[in-house]
Amino acid sequence: MDTAIDSLKWKALNWANQFEVCAVLDSNDYQEKYSKYQYLIAADYTDILHTDYREAFEKLEKFRQSNPGWIFGGLGYDLKNDVEKLTSSNLDALSFPDCFFFVPKYLIGLSKNGLDVILGNPSIADEIINITPSLSPQEQEEPPLIQQRFTREEYITKVKAIQQHIAAGDIYETNFCIDFYSENAIISPLASFLKLNALSKAPFSSYFKWFDKFIICASPERFLAKRGNQLISQPIKGTAKRSKNTEEDLWLKNTLQQHPKERQENVMIVDLVRNDLTKSAIKGSVTVEELFGVYSFQQVHQMISTVICKANPTLSVIDILKNTFPMGSMTGAPKIRAMQLMEHYEKTKRGIYSGALGYISPNNDFDFNVVIRSILYNASQQYLSFHAGSAITYYADAEKEYEECLLKVKALVQAVNGKLI
Repeated sequence: MDTAIDSLKWKALNWANQFEVCAVLDSNDYQEKYSKYQYLIAADYTDILHTDYREAFEKLEKFRQSNPGWIFGGLGYDLKNDVEKLTSSNLDALSFPDCFFFVPKYLIGLSKNGLDVILGNPSIADEIINITPSLSPQEQEEPPLIQQRFTREEYITKVKAIQQHIAAGDIYETNFCIDFYSENAIISPLASFLKLNALSKAPFSSYFKWFDKFIICASPERFLAKRGNQLISQPIKGTAKRSKNTEEDLWLKNTLQQHPKERQENVMIVDLVRNDLTKSAIKGSVTVEELFGVYSFQQVHQMISTVICKANPTLSVIDILKNTFPMGSMTGAPKIRAMQLMEHYEKTKRGIYSGALGYISPNNDFDFNVVIRSILYNASQQYLSFHAGSAITYYADAEKEYEECLLKVKALVQAVNGKLI
């Protein structure tokens, strides 16, 4: 808690967490041209939607029509079963709904000038400023033991089997995800979020409390945003570790930018995203604004591309989300076959992981992240989980892909003071 803004964020988070439902979206002052809000806190609700995948987008459309103001919520990965003729039968110990949205009773923005009450009594700002947090940011819980759903050997065997599908022409590339979990885990979601946000300041960080379930997210990736009549998708494919040595760090960044495999993965997903966006775009308007951009975050360098288009004005915002879901960076190409195969090779349901969190505003602008680098926690079941995935191509090195997964969960393990076993 080094600054007045950090202190105010902590107070606001404590205040929001008193309600059964809340959402906190934090860009961590990351500067990029499509950002609209630096910090939003939505708390309590006047209306709510939570459902499984069955006719979920139709239900969300009706919910949106009944609530044309601000709504916040999440889209779980298994909404793929509503979009396509797919199924999911793997283990699910978290029990998150596939689709959940709420109309906030209170909505607060935070800037360098302080708190701006968008919804609710303006006196809330004074209440938050004067709050004494009930929980110290440094509070420690019993360290959870984090188990791996796949051994290194199992992972390598699975990757080689997936590469046989690629050799046979079933798919070109896929995102294979593995689960890390802890049973009988007692953590402080608030303290874990604060610690994760300190370890990995990401532009799409978020804290969602959904009754007894928590999403503690440090995502660097935007799934889809709408700004006026423009749609923006920014898929990530390509990861490299950071180094404390400046010269080595620059070398790692440049190596990622020029790496043939990483570029191949990225361009495949860019093509997939372009195809998805054409379903919602004015004809001929889909454009790759940036290809193979490399951006640096605290834990990793990432290769990010930006695809934009003009939205078809005859479509609702829910139609647009449905047309692009799930995001190509978390599926593979061809999309449907890749999702079918990953259902076979993965051991657990992804749930909200590789889904999306975000908001829709009164003017129908929206912004949704990709739920990666995230801690998922069911407090009632004392079950803790986080996933990691990497792109598998024909030339992928299974050992290196496994190490990439471990790199991606490193900050998550630290954030819950856990121990990987």
